[in-house]
Amino acid sequence: MSMTSSSQPASAGKGWNIAIWAGQIILAALYLMAAYMKGLMPVADLATMGMTWAPNAPIALVRGIALMEFLGAVGVILPAATRIKPELTVWAAMGLLAIQALAIPFHLFRGEANLLGFNLIYVAVGLLVLWGRARKSPITPR
Repeated sequence: MSMTSSSQPASAGKGWNIAIWAGQIILAALYLMAAYMKGLMPVADLATMGMTWAPNAPIALVRGIALMEFLGAVGVILPAATRIKPELTVWAAMGLLAIQALAIPFHLFRGEANLLGFNLIYVAVGLLVLWGRARKSPITPR
């Protein structure tokens, strides 16, 4: 019989932990792909792939977004996987949600509502990871 303190939530089932890990991996993969495209591809190529805003934005903004997406992708995996400061996984998920909180109105303002499906997928998976690692199945530090 295990005892849990009131400050530590009871452990979630194995299924929840697997689902949240799957969410973390999906979120990291989506953002790593986006970071690769915005960080390393020529801006003209981004426009042909549907990122029509990129040629009109300062290159530093495009590359800066890529850097934040890369750091967020690493942050949702590495702290949880190593169990070193696993609470940083929650903060990384919040940061990635902040990117979407800025991207969604940006796309709406530009009349690109047809692109919001992708953003909403990112939000849904980000919320799963945020809730899952903060409340349902937090990872205990070493």
